[in-house]
Amino acid sequence: MAGPRALRIYAGPAARQHIAREGLRAEDIGAIPAAAGGPKGLVLGPLDRFIFGDWLPRSSQPVHLVGASIGAWRMAAACLPDASAAFARLSHDYIRQQYEVAPGRRMPTPEHVSERFGQGLRSFYGEQVASVLGHPRWRLHVVTARGRHLLGREHRLATPLGYLGAFLSNAVHRKALGAWLERVVFSTGGASLPFDTQDFRTRRVALTQDNFFQVVQASCSIPFALRAVHDIPGAPPGAYWDGGITDYHLHLCWHPPSRGGGLVLYPHFQRAVVPGWLDKGLRWRHAATSFLDHMVVLAPDPAWVARLPNGKLPDRTDFSRYALDFDARVAAWSAAVAASEQLAEEFSAWIERPDVRHVEAL
Repeated sequence: MAGPRALRIYAGPAARQHIAREGLRAEDIGAIPAAAGGPKGLVLGPLDRFIFGDWLPRSSQPVHLVGASIGAWRMAAACLPDASAAFARLSHDYIRQQYEVAPGRRMPTPEHVSERFGQGLRSFYGEQVASVLGHPRWRLHVVTARGRHLLGREHRLATPLGYLGAFLSNAVHRKALGAWLERVVFSTGGASLPFDTQDFRTRRVALTQDNFFQVVQASCSIPFALRAVHDIPGAPPGAYWDGGITDYHLHLCWHPPSRGGGLVLYPHFQRAVVPGWLDKGLRWRHAATSFLDHMVVLAPDPAWVARLPNGKLPDRTDFSRYALDFDARVAAWSAAVAASEQLAEEFSAWIERPDVRHVEAL
């Protein structure tokens, strides 16, 4: 018996109307977000390879790439000269990341993870940073979270207290989180942001060769799992953490297309676009808003996900689940990535004959 379909397509009202009228063409795309979410992003690798290696090259317009955490790594990889090879290596390297656990500990120290992760980034991008920053079409934007007040410097006592304050403030109102953390977006080549910033306290800084590695590492620095990155060159001083804290799924006020194109294409690992990491448990903030009217989300079908190893997407709990059984984790994650080729195959088939009846409301 054939398995379930892998891909589901969701769209905001304006995007759905566009598809009903004109289908979905590569030249329609103006921005691509890439969410935080750690290993969950692995299943998007085949979609990334198809979109950046095959489909988008059929067009010529500039496209804004906005990433947080693993999404920043993915979107920076898209800017390398051979995007398909870069995404294949990203999956390989991410799956095989390995950290030493000291006797008596269940998890590696944040210092050790930060050191290894930084080494991995430098090995991955090597001498190709200039190519990333100077891509002729892609405008890269890396989202980080800069600490304020108690979170302005990482400290063994102040940092936990600061994040407790951030959690309580965010529960009252998302904008109140800005008292503790601000969104800092590092952008290439003077590119303007493809979204409005009135929703949350925001700064914009140039992404350069002098700060590239610190910025990408900061965007991936999960509090208490990695160390913050301090005093990034060219940016306001302070501690910088994972961009997913302020913008977990990049539920941003995306600019509507000026004319014709400009849709937001979002390869994502679920239907909901959750604003910040601290909103994960606040279900009332998971609904779509007018911010997403021009967005098309490509996400795995939950029934398909249930057939993956352990009945779920790869995630950070697998580090504990497999503990020291490195080979078992590699096998499970590799199997999930291999299965996700079906996502790319189904999207490729759909764009050849786009049918709005297969597009669900976001």
